[in-house]
Amino acid sequence: MGVRGNRGRSKSTGASPPPAERFRDADSYRARREWLRYEGTGQRDLFRELRERFLLRNAVAEGWALDLGSGPGRFLPLIGSGPARRVALDLSREMLNLVPDAWTALKGVGPMPDRIRANAVRPPLERARWGEVVALGNTAGFAGVEADRFLTEAETLVKPGGVLLMEIAPGPGERSRYLARLPSTAVARLLRSPAKAVVARIDREGFRAEAERHITTDTFRRFTVRELRDRWERIGWKLVEVMAVAPLLGPDQDRTRAVRADPKSWSRLLQLEEELGRRPERWTEAAAVLLAAQSPS
Repeated sequence: MGVRGNRGRSKSTGASPPPAERFRDADSYRARREWLRYEGTGQRDLFRELRERFLLRNAVAEGWALDLGSGPGRFLPLIGSGPARRVALDLSREMLNLVPDAWTALKGVGPMPDRIRANAVRPPLERARWGEVVALGNTAGFAGVEADRFLTEAETLVKPGGVLLMEIAPGPGERSRYLARLPSTAVARLLRSPAKAVVARIDREGFRAEAERHITTDTFRRFTVRELRDRWERIGWKLVEVMAVAPLLGPDQDRTRAVRADPKSWSRLLQLEEELGRRPERWTEAAAVLLAAQSPS
């Protein structure tokens, strides 16, 4: 269920259709746009690479891996590893039609992923079987009023000792005040400096929250890290990793583009984004937070 689909309005009422309906009816144009959402600019590269690195750190070595709300399969090759069997589940036929080409283009290793067209809120899958269950793209949030049911279903799919990898959207996002006031080329040069010196300057001036771009309605559910942490502690799960996505540059396209052109600065930016993204104070306003939780064995 968790990909951005048709955002048009209902012809009969003028209101936005339910999320499930939008995603199910996404046409081939929308499906290809979803694929392009993570490429073409430095900012998109940053968002994609931080997610890729997170998936690689938390991938299971074997068994079955499931991508809930897979979309066209952008991250499927990084879900599981080696001999793992992968399954893509999505509401949209057009999204799933792109999975084979995506797997080939991304040089996926192992068997071609199986594809299931279904609603992730009611997955027709065996419980407690999956070594890795992944829900990126704010799949849980787009479940809206059914978000809590989606989360419960995702948890019950994970086998003992397996992992659940999720993305949530707690807030509107933020960025470093210090980096935002420097010219783009100066930011690129600065990031060639030792990491400690850069972090000290960033901490001195703090962070600025972005303006809220969308009104939160019952079609989108915001989770907080604290809410999920408390939930998982109650059922005996272990929170393995939490990381806000790109708190330093956030949606700043000009500065990200300048840094992307310098390989050394880019490597340092990825390092710093991950370092500061793991700080709990960065999770509250983040536009995206990645979480890895392990079920009790």
